[in-house]
Amino acid sequence: MVDTMALLPPFIRASRIPPYLVTGGLPADDEVLLDMPDDRLGPALVAAGQGAYGRAAELLAATRESAAWELRDRYVRRLSAFARSRPEWYDAWRAETPYDPDQLLLGAQLAVDRVWDSPARAELLREVSPLITAAARGEDRDPVPWRIALDHARGSQAGHTYFGELWEAALRRAPLHYGCHVAALRYLATSWRGSYRECFDFADRAAQDAPAGSLIQALPARAALACLTEGGGTAVPRERLDAAADRAIELSATFAAADLWPAEVRNKLVYVLVCLGRWTDALDQLRMIGPYATSFPWGRESEDPLGRFLEVREEVRRHALIHPRSEHRGRVRSGGH
Repeated sequence: MVDTMALLPPFIRASRIPPYLVTGGLPADDEVLLDMPDDRLGPALVAAGQGAYGRAAELLAATRESAAWELRDRYVRRLSAFARSRPEWYDAWRAETPYDPDQLLLGAQLAVDRVWDSPARAELLREVSPLITAAARGEDRDPVPWRIALDHARGSQAGHTYFGELWEAALRRAPLHYGCHVAALRYLATSWRGSYRECFDFADRAAQDAPAGSLIQALPARAALACLTEGGGTAVPRERLDAAADRAIELSATFAAADLWPAEVRNKLVYVLVCLGRWTDALDQLRMIGPYATSFPWGRESEDPLGRFLEVREEVRRHALIHPRSEHRGRVRSGGH
């Protein structure tokens, strides 16, 4: 098995195991954090809040120079979310260095994010295509512009031929990039609405071709999440949903408990396990999550994702006390928890 922790930078490794994990418990409600940034993103966000873009520029430049594409993808999405409400620092960056590849990448992500919720999304997205092209030309090795392009294709309702060209370009740059695989899966789920088996086929093939420890091992669980939350719970055999969850559980076990890096994958996995009624497995993953809740998927059901996470955590704890460990026999609930 790949020693995944050895591959991660020191700033996102767990430095110690908290006492509540040693005793088998869960952190107190007031200890749980939502969308906690790591030790490099945090200072960049603080500086951006003060109107300075230097830390963000240094952060993205470092990911580009070291080809840390998964980190780069996460940082760009988080910085874009911040810039939507506090754009002054980004506007200053764009004005001072209009051709900087990292600024161009963030600008493409921000442009897509700004129009995504508009009723005229498809039309507006077509207008931001040049920004994505500019970002892709800024650093040819970078797969993140192609992940943005795949999201753009989904939002603009692009055809399969165009999607296929984007997907091939993404794979040439980083065949194991998780963000691009998720973007492709979401495009396929949208264009093949109701055909969840095809989405599972795509996710299973990708996971089978990826090494142990790769985030792509969680892709079938992501397909299960889409299936269970969009009314397709009966379209895929229960055994396949459980197999997807089992694969993600194996991936989770390759990371340290209470590690910030896999928190996104673990939060989604808990959602799937709860939908499947696998309470004991869900409790195990909540212990692995520790204090790191994420807005997605809990924000699907509530405007208070942290509150919803804590509600589900208590529900899981209660059910796990009364349900013996009997895997794969829970009730599938397609409409959420």
